[in-house]
Amino acid sequence: MGPDEMNRNLMGIYTIWLRDVRRFWRDKPRIIGATIQPALFLFLLGTGLGKGIIGSFGKDLKGDYLSFIYPGIIGMSILFTSIFSAISIIWDREIGFLKEVMVAPISRWAVAVGKAFGGSTVSVFQGCLMLIFAPFVNVHINLIMVATLIPLIFLIAFSITSLGIVAAARMHSMQGFQVIMNFLVLPMFFLSGAMFPITNLPKWMDLFIAINPLTYGVDALRGIILGMNNYPLIMDVGLIAGFGIVMISIAMVIFGKGE
Repeated sequence: MGPDEMNRNLMGIYTIWLRDVRRFWRDKPRIIGATIQPALFLFLLGTGLGKGIIGSFGKDLKGDYLSFIYPGIIGMSILFTSIFSAISIIWDREIGFLKEVMVAPISRWAVAVGKAFGGSTVSVFQGCLMLIFAPFVNVHINLIMVATLIPLIFLIAFSITSLGIVAAARMHSMQGFQVIMNFLVLPMFFLSGAMFPITNLPKWMDLFIAINPLTYGVDALRGIILGMNNYPLIMDVGLIAGFGIVMISIAMVIFGKGE
């Protein structure tokens, strides 16, 4: 790949990234809705479930239930925002924008990378918005923690967005994508340890928890925010990064084959 082609690809990646970020900032209802939904899970569902779960998992929770699920709710926000960003591929295909991009003088794999970076950046913004709820759940976050959380959130978001891009790359129906993603996303969330500890669970759940990439994302978030880890942080980051590399590689191959 020559310098000119590389510059065109980088400009294409930047343009696609910028388009997704601008669309996010201009869509105020989307920002509000994506913030309120995790907040409802945190305060309403968390308060209700906390009464019973504390009795069952008291020793594993090591404190208040709302504090325990707070990192998981951040993971939830990242998960849903990342998947929503991938849906835009289907919308772009329906309005013809994707076809115009695919015939542009850039490599087609650059489209997948641009979408992944755009969705990841949007998810970072959304995840950081969730940090404002920390004082309300007795969680203390300092600037050092924020500086550590931002790249971690980006890494988790990049991996999940890449997964969504792989799923959306060959789909032509918004309804079909939503059905598939609900079938995938909800189990990913509930089997990530976001809402309850992943220790002392039935054996059949252990496999699903172990192969769930969000498990390691939530564990890393909880480790940084609360100091509660089931796995070493380096293991969490390594597995998330590995999953992201595999997913974006598959997405690049799919886009490279064209529409």
